[in-house]
Amino acid sequence: MSVYFKSNDKRPEFKYSQNKVKVTDLLSRLKEEKKIEKKRNIALGVAAVSAVAVFTIILTI
Repeated sequence: MSVYFKSNDKRPEFKYSQNKVKVTDLLSRLKEEKKIEKKRNIALGVAAVSAVAVFTIILTI
């Protein structure tokens, strides 16, 4: 039994099928997840730097 994701949903939905898992599908999903994780990390970094900057400005005033 194979597990695959529903491709038109943003959240993965597991379904069981008799089909084989395609390596290209797995690789494309991995690349997409890496892009999303990279964007989240950048956003978190920007938020942290902004918080430090605001705190520093408040302390100097």
